[in-house]
Amino acid sequence: MTGTAGSGDAPVLTPGQTRSLIFILGALTAFGPLSIDMYLPSLPSMAADLNAPTARVQMTLSSYFIGGALGQLLLGPLSDRFGRRPLLLAGMAIYILTSAFCALSSGVEMLIAQRFLQAIGGSAASVLARAMVRDFFSGDRAARVLSLIMLVMGAAPLIAPFLGGYLLLWFDWRAIFWTLSGFGTMCLVLVLFAVRESHPAERRARHGLVGMLGMYGRIVRNRDAFGYLLANATAYGGMFAYFAGSPFVYIQLFHVRPENYGFLFACNVIALMAVSIVNAKLVIRLGAHRLFVVGTVLIAMAGLVLLCTAITGFGGLPGIVIPLFVYVGSLSLIGANSLALALDKFPQAAGSVSALLGGVNFLFGSVCTGAVGLFHDGSALAMAGVIAATGLLTLILQVGLTRQ
Repeated sequence: MTGTAGSGDAPVLTPGQTRSLIFILGALTAFGPLSIDMYLPSLPSMAADLNAPTARVQMTLSSYFIGGALGQLLLGPLSDRFGRRPLLLAGMAIYILTSAFCALSSGVEMLIAQRFLQAIGGSAASVLARAMVRDFFSGDRAARVLSLIMLVMGAAPLIAPFLGGYLLLWFDWRAIFWTLSGFGTMCLVLVLFAVRESHPAERRARHGLVGMLGMYGRIVRNRDAFGYLLANATAYGGMFAYFAGSPFVYIQLFHVRPENYGFLFACNVIALMAVSIVNAKLVIRLGAHRLFVVGTVLIAMAGLVLLCTAITGFGGLPGIVIPLFVYVGSLSLIGANSLALALDKFPQAAGSVSALLGGVNFLFGSVCTGAVGLFHDGSALAMAGVIAATGLLTLILQVGLTRQ
């Protein structure tokens, strides 16, 4: 990016540079969705190939979430102190190498370990991309840019299950991780040649590691900021439960072919992208907090409907797909708006805020995926129960902690 630091809080970008930045940051935030969604159709076949039980294979998701959480919690404050770009490049290099090692795994234990390390590397792209948004934008405009980035990012989970399903059809699950390594290499080249440092030296934190980590205490003590971040985490925990449970619900329970899993997954991604467009258009007029509240109400209602259909069997496969469509789509009203509102409370510590959001998201995601695996009984009930609980918890947090 060729924008230079202006006299205000953020570097000045031309419209063309802004569009390029949104595209590149969208690609960086796609590391997480691609690393999770592309290999979902392969989970049943992976379990068979590695001779591992379902719950053990689902641990490859949980280990990714744990690694992503720890990576973001560390890299966020470090980027406030040392800048975004060096950590971003180092993280992507780690991601490229560990993706290749995932492809070479000879057992599920090795794969679980490599997924943990892969997530640490990939977390740099996710957390620093969000922080860079706040480096350039603020307030409702930041919420609008985050919505547009979510739209770009939406292409990743839209394409990933299709690509993963067909790679599984043509090759095997290992080809999926070779593809992820290639994607990481492409993004590394883009950042090397097209993205400059967005957090100049004069704006960086001056305290040491203890002080950097102490910023988390300040954020947690801020009721509104922590409320937005915690509600974001619980809402997205439902989506992580969907990631863990849907391959087995769709493929094993409803006998959907692995290469067709992507079509059902795409329904939810289309909802996510469509609501992102709506949010980007309405947020300047209505405000981020109001749209955030609407999102929390919708996911609570969708989660309860999903639980009812899972218990009764009403509607069959459409009875599962439709409430999931509403739940996942409504996340676009929660994700961008809650992050923008939290970032506005600590504009000079955008890396720490972004890291805390990502870390709490991934930690809660690991709990949700672990719960789905623990209570999996061959039905949709475990997935639906966790999603309903996360929806209700998000609504409770919104009412109890956040204020307009």
